This record gives sequence, structure tokens and C-alpha cells, in this order.
Amino acid sequence: MNFRIGFGYDVHQLVEGRKLIIGGVEIPFEKGFLGHSDADVLLHAICDSIIGALALGDIGKFFPDTDQSFKNIDSSILLERTFLLAKERGYRVNNLDCVILLQKPKIAPFVNQMKSKIANILETSSENISIKATTNEKMGFVGREEGAAAYATILLIKD
Repeated sequence: MNFRIGFGYDVHQLVEGRKLIIGGVEIPFEKGFLGHSDADVLLHAICDSIIGALALGDIGKFFPDTDQSFKNIDSSILLERTFLLAKERGYRVNNLDCVILLQKPKIAPFVNQMKSKIANILETSSENISIKATTNEKMGFVGREEGAAAYATILLIKD
């Protein structure tokens, strides 16, 4: 196949005492995501989109939360290792489209930094990456500021 499309989703609870890291960028906020790694909801969704495009399962298969070597790991490392799976199979990123569901804080001031960080890891131009954010209109766990979710869709093409 000359191209593969993948879809990823992730969700994490917001708690006090953790750094808030989204898209590889630390965002000043009184809460952060709870998880085995740094719990970067966006990078985890992107990892799942790549793994899905390659039909290799899901992020838990490659980075299980039962493995202590992944405890508090920077999710940028997980994305690097995931992208290596695509490169080894001869794929590169055509484009990536992401949505973050988060009531607070506003992430617009950090989007360009996220795009640059992700583009660097995925060896593509930041012009090939879209990151959007939306609230959940105060509904559900996102609206109650209990957590956040992220969706990612990626198009991989053969070199």
C-alpha cells in the first residue's frame, strides 16, 4: 500500500501535583495528567494513530503501564519509538490532524510550540500538522475539568 490512515484516541484524568504536558510542551497550570508516563494525552493519541495506521495494535502493546521502564517517561520518547516503526516499514508522515478536548487551560498560546516539537519528532514540516482545541461546553468529565481527551488522525505515505 502506498498510504495508510490511522486514528488515535487518549484520555487522562487531571490531578494536582503533576505537570501539565501536552504535545511535548509543559503548560503552566495547577493540575497535570495522571498516568504511568508523563501522561501527554496528545502524544499518546498520535502514537496510537501511527500504530493503528500500521495495523500493529495499540500503544499499550508497545509501552505497557506494567513496565517500570516507562514510569514517568517523557512521551516524546514514546512518539520517537513509535515513529521508528513507521520509518522501518518505509512510511513517512503526509499530514496529521489533532483535536484536544480540554476545558482549561487555554492552549492556543502553545500550539505553535507543540506543532514544532511534533514535526521535529515526525521528521516533517509543522505545516503538515494541525492541532485544534475545544472545550466540552462544560459537559462531561472534560467540562467538569476532571480530565482531557485527544484525537489524532494521521496519513502515512510510502517513501
